[in-house]
Amino acid sequence: MDQKPPFFGGGRRGYHHGRLKDALIEAARSLMAERGAAGFTLAEAAKLVGVTAAAPYRHFSDRQALMSELARRGFETFDQRLAAAWDCGRPDPLQALRRTGSAYLAFARDEPGLYSAMFSNVGVLAAPASGAAATKALEGLRQAAAAVLRSHGAPESGARKLALEIWSLSHGVAMLTISGHLDPAHDGCDPAAILDAATLSLVDSAVRRA
Repeated sequence: MDQKPPFFGGGRRGYHHGRLKDALIEAARSLMAERGAAGFTLAEAAKLVGVTAAAPYRHFSDRQALMSELARRGFETFDQRLAAAWDCGRPDPLQALRRTGSAYLAFARDEPGLYSAMFSNVGVLAAPASGAAATKALEGLRQAAAAVLRSHGAPESGARKLALEIWSLSHGVAMLTISGHLDPAHDGCDPAAILDAATLSLVDSAVRRA
């Protein structure tokens, strides 16, 4: 069972003084991990933290504002995880890209609350900070795709298209996995292997059409 963040657990003393904003974000993250994107209200987040229903409005104008901040933090963590897996394309770009795919699935599995906030409502990207964080994550994937194409002697002009194809594929496999439709324990399907094989096919197709 998931442990609740350290902000919780003591009524109105359930969060550290001066850190109400962070406590509310962690509450939303926990509730979304359990119930999905539509699974919480500001009042429920306040109740979980142990403050009045009016308290969240000190930091967030509405539920969407809290969702946007959660998405921003999610995309920043997501970008960091993928960048670490990419590791500057070592030992070679294709191997690093395949490693990045595994990191993508691991993030979706380990952070369902953040992942839900990031991809369940495009409206969260209307906020400048969360939109910029999402763009930065996509740019990291575009750079990886460019490096892979370059290593195959293909022009980098197709990098954005390849990056979007890989992102779409990764998101689809991730959603099927966290929803239980791809479950190695029951049907023998390995989501990581499926993603890896499909990614290689996308790369091969991109190189051929270059």
